[in-house]
Amino acid sequence: MAEEKKAQIGVTGLAVMGANLARNLARHGHTVALHNRSVEKTDALLAEHGDDGEFIRTETMQELVDSLEKPRRILVMVKAGAPVDAVIDQLVPLLDEDDIIIDGGNSHYPDTIRREAALAEKNIHFVGVGVSGGEEGALNGPSIMPGGSAKSYESLGPLLEDISAKADDGTPCCAWIGTDGAGHFVKMVHNGIEYADMQVIGEAYELLRDVAGQEPGDQANTFAEWNRTELSSYLIEITAEVLKQVDARTGKPLVDVIVDAAGMKGTGTWTVMAALDLGSPVTAIAESVFARALSSTERETRLEAQKTLAAGVRESDTVGDAAFVEDVRRALYCSKLVAYAQGMEMLATASGEHNWDLKLDTIASLWRAGCIIRAELLQDIMAAYKDGAEPRNLLFAPVFRDVIEEYLPSWRRVVVEATERGIPAPVFSSSLAYYDGLRRPRLNAALTQGLRDYFGAHTYGRIDTDGAFHTLWSGDRSEIDS
Repeated sequence: MAEEKKAQIGVTGLAVMGANLARNLARHGHTVALHNRSVEKTDALLAEHGDDGEFIRTETMQELVDSLEKPRRILVMVKAGAPVDAVIDQLVPLLDEDDIIIDGGNSHYPDTIRREAALAEKNIHFVGVGVSGGEEGALNGPSIMPGGSAKSYESLGPLLEDISAKADDGTPCCAWIGTDGAGHFVKMVHNGIEYADMQVIGEAYELLRDVAGQEPGDQANTFAEWNRTELSSYLIEITAEVLKQVDARTGKPLVDVIVDAAGMKGTGTWTVMAALDLGSPVTAIAESVFARALSSTERETRLEAQKTLAAGVRESDTVGDAAFVEDVRRALYCSKLVAYAQGMEMLATASGEHNWDLKLDTIASLWRAGCIIRAELLQDIMAAYKDGAEPRNLLFAPVFRDVIEEYLPSWRRVVVEATERGIPAPVFSSSLAYYDGLRRPRLNAALTQGLRDYFGAHTYGRIDTDGAFHTLWSGDRSEIDS
């Protein structure tokens, strides 16, 4: 009797992302075992896409586990949080040593660290995998950021590299990131950069419309032109597509009938929270998160503010001004670059904090295709970090330093114009403030530290000697070495 065929990998959780990853694996010649809590989804996938490759239908976790070759590889694609723990609890009693549970959702990296440690005690591998590219990427090739043990990657890596996006040079956009929660952490920061990237594009759109007088259809052409410059990226490309879309019902630009309230699923917020814990100043990402919050949770307040708060703005004389349009393009590039720089700096800080040994050039290489923030500038970012030659800050790399020096006057003009016209540009302006904060020879933090010492005896350092000092601010004004 012929031996029953086994699957190379199992997928449990067949919503759109799970189903598309399963189909991607099958299309690449891997036999995939399918499982879902409701078997109807399994049958629907098989009925609609069963010819994508070889699938094994299972109805229970036991059947799923029994259908897999060893070491077993099981991709969990369920909602982050408690559902992931519930699936793990179901699987663990059925598994053997060296089997691998893969979490391909947007789980919070501390949860991944916890799960990996708990399963390591049972000699079961737990791999948190960041997957970027949305539904289309999951099917046709996403950017994949796996964490977990190096040993688990020996078994899992070839499958993930096989289905990942490929850069122009043919390199898979998948590589082992580091231990425990490293993969999910890197994906989280990727999403934080994505928040900032979309926000600066939105700020550019508003300035082009309200200051330069470009309607959405005209802006579609502008962004399409910008996509042929150093701004070339997926998000710039699809911005042109969104702006040229006309609403079938009203005949208006579609962007004008979309409610101006942006949603969030949490990864941007997690990035800011983690940055605060690390002391990493990701101001561009933070401002983009707060901008979304202002747009949605404060909507009723905004409606009242339109009636009650003064504007105090001046009229613009830049309508139709091609020079101003170019200024906006340059400011967009600089602000976008700051978001990447802050994200990479945060990764470097976290790498030391968690002993992950993150390779920033490798991470940049994974984002060149398949993911939402894929962009031409990632080639220069890779070069800046190549062979461990890491600048203290990405903005110090000559290729970026020189461009910013050229573009800086435009960046400043745009921020001033936005301020005088009453147009909020939180990431344009905060990114410029970050840049200026880096380059200023002396910051106002000296006064802050003096105030802290006055009311809380927190001490301060001196520029002329080592040590911590405290001033007796009341009565005797002498200084003491603490």
